[in-house]
Amino acid sequence: AANLDTLASVGGLPGKRLVAGVVNGRNVWVNDLAASLSTLGTLLGLADRVDVSASCSLLHVPLDTAAERDIEPQILRWLAFAEQKTAEVVTLTRGLARGTDAIAADLAANRADLASRTRSPVTRDPAVRARASAVTETDARRSQPYAERAAAQRAHLGLPVLPTTTIGSFPQTGQLRAARADLRAGRIDTAGYEERIRAEIQEIISFQEKTGIDVLVHGEPERNDMVQYFAEQLTGYLATRHGWVQSYGTRYVRPPILAGDISRPEPMTVRWITYAQSLTSRPVKGMLTGPVTMLAWSFVRDDQPLGDTARQVALALRDEVNDLEAAGTSVIQVDEPALRETLPLRGADRAGYLDWATEAFRLTTSGVRPDTQVHTHMCYAEFGDIVQAIDDLDADVISLEAARSHMQVARELAAHGYPREAGPGVYDIHSPRVPSTDEAAELLRTGLRAIPAERLWVNPDCGLKTRAWPETRASLEHLVAAARTIRDELSRS
Repeated sequence: AANLDTLASVGGLPGKRLVAGVVNGRNVWVNDLAASLSTLGTLLGLADRVDVSASCSLLHVPLDTAAERDIEPQILRWLAFAEQKTAEVVTLTRGLARGTDAIAADLAANRADLASRTRSPVTRDPAVRARASAVTETDARRSQPYAERAAAQRAHLGLPVLPTTTIGSFPQTGQLRAARADLRAGRIDTAGYEERIRAEIQEIISFQEKTGIDVLVHGEPERNDMVQYFAEQLTGYLATRHGWVQSYGTRYVRPPILAGDISRPEPMTVRWITYAQSLTSRPVKGMLTGPVTMLAWSFVRDDQPLGDTARQVALALRDEVNDLEAAGTSVIQVDEPALRETLPLRGADRAGYLDWATEAFRLTTSGVRPDTQVHTHMCYAEFGDIVQAIDDLDADVISLEAARSHMQVARELAAHGYPREAGPGVYDIHSPRVPSTDEAAELLRTGLRAIPAERLWVNPDCGLKTRAWPETRASLEHLVAAARTIRDELSRS
């Protein structure tokens, strides 16, 4: 509507040819053909000629819904991939040129599909909506301020100065991928697959203990993708079999489809984290993907505000966080790498986005005790735009990519007066290059000029999923050695 008003006010369009991107190329939902025809009719009154188009390249959506055999046929009719969107462009072009009678059957079928989606119990769960409506400001606020929480966490965890940790994932080896393929093909059963996962977790925990890492992770060997893994366990999400889209270069992903109200039928990660914790006396982090990233890396329903959907996802994740704590997990990380990348381009839209995004994170994490330490992680970005939002998350510890920028983010946090703990990464995980101990130590010295030692963590830039074991072992050994070097320097100063 705003674009139509702008076009009407510009003038000078008679005699011009407009290309109208009325078919959304960024989502997977069927077009409201009647609404699009109305828009096209308005445009035709402004310009000499109107051509119907998608709003952008169809690179961003899967190819064809016809390839999906596992999605219920009625639900499949709500979806439009590239082939279907192209057909919508053709249908709208015919309707614009010949009138609605020429596409009457298409319009009737489209109305039925839209109505089916609106009425479906898949899209609307009264219990989920009632719970989301009952959320209060207190639900999205920790029970104690950070200073009191930090004291409780120091006493509970007993960590050294400059504690070492990793971001979460460890190398996804060929053997792990083969195990998943064997499970899908029926060559091994679930028990056999889970035995392989337990063996991998044992190796990862043992390596971290021997290396001297302070806060451990289980390595996420059971996870195929940080969003898909959770989506497959949440009611309201759909999984495709052939819905591949390009991420970058030759890397393709299958984003899940968030089609309806979100709930968590049962715990998703607790048994793997508790198994890992049973192998060590050191704290093992629980690892979850945050609500904003769950939306950003999915195809999300377009029939309600994003903030409403984020709240539903946050409540489902909150249940998981609380179950992890009840099972004895003292450190819980909720990753939000997409917080900055989803920031709206229009400045006027940013405050509203950051309000619901930060509330969703706090709603996810605010049900835990003061002595439970909440971490978050963000990938490389221009953090200067969102330093206040990072503060508003109220996470006890944040880890960020920083090695390539030589700790620029640490300086930005310091300039903002960020009061909590932070782990700006000390080596770049996107390269197989192994940093030396001296190199990591020098980055820590740079970090200490911005963040005091009692609030500085030592960690890689990001997860280690794409790295091989040899460089992972060497890099983490050097990281721990660098932390010990700087601890010695601090003790002598």
